[in-house]
Amino acid sequence: MSWVRVLLAAALICGACTPAIAVEGATAAGPLGGTDIRSATLPPPGLYGGLITLGATAYDFVDGNGQIVPALSTGHLNKLLAGPFAIYVPDVQVLGGSIGVAAIIPYGQECGHLFALSSSRCTVGHGDPYVELAWSRSFGRTRPSRFSDAFPIFEGLTIMLGFGTVFPVGKYNAWDATTQGLSIGNNIWDFAPNVAFTYTTPPLLAEGTEVSAKLYWNNYLTNPATHYSTGSLLNLDFAVSERIGRFQVGVAGFYAFQVADDKLNGIPIPPDGRRGEVLYLGAILAYDMPELEAAVKIKSLSTVITKNVVNSSGLVIGWVKKFR
Repeated sequence: MSWVRVLLAAALICGACTPAIAVEGATAAGPLGGTDIRSATLPPPGLYGGLITLGATAYDFVDGNGQIVPALSTGHLNKLLAGPFAIYVPDVQVLGGSIGVAAIIPYGQECGHLFALSSSRCTVGHGDPYVELAWSRSFGRTRPSRFSDAFPIFEGLTIMLGFGTVFPVGKYNAWDATTQGLSIGNNIWDFAPNVAFTYTTPPLLAEGTEVSAKLYWNNYLTNPATHYSTGSLLNLDFAVSERIGRFQVGVAGFYAFQVADDKLNGIPIPPDGRRGEVLYLGAILAYDMPELEAAVKIKSLSTVITKNVVNSSGLVIGWVKKFR
């Protein structure tokens, strides 16, 4: 297999800066920072590892009409997280494709407050681990880059099917989560089947335009500490980028909406079930380092549409390397 598939393998590295979908704390499944470029691609067989860092700030809490909630008008939260991760791709073929497993455990700090009369506080600890099993198959061809020091480029379509799970073992305190909005862990199981595609064109603008997208279907169990049930959520990570030698540059985004009501003790939350909707847009830049079997990526996103969530912005930086 070509090194074109190595590193920054989309479903397994970093992407959107997703904050809590609701004050209760449920978040979208996926690696820290989400996914973006090469989202349907698995690297060649081997063991990979790296680190993702995320910094985000949330400054406006809005209702279902996109209006700032008066009681939360002074609310402000800051998050700084880092997550070591590992990806393993065995040297086997399944139905003409490859399989892989990835895991990440975030650790960091959240600070801030929700209500005007409450003072800002911080919480520090490890978050909920995320584990994903994926299958990927490509249809196309590998061609050399115009730049001799760059990876080859896979031209054509790649598809992926996967299943991810968020394990609720991170630091969690129900009082901090509901009164301060501070929740590194969420105390909620999330089971998320997902599907992705990546398509790279022949050279048009530079060396090939890539379109990638990954759709997750998040299914949450009830939080046993609060009896709060978050409605199932669909979230789409996407990116349109251009390959230019070692570089890949473009725009990225994240769109999510709830398809079921939030409930407390089995009763929908009035007036609209607190169904959240959010759209983030921003820029992404990746740089491959073939001589080190490594790569880095940086992405910045900000909210464009928000309903029953928060306006926020964030920055994600990821590094990945093949170890064997």
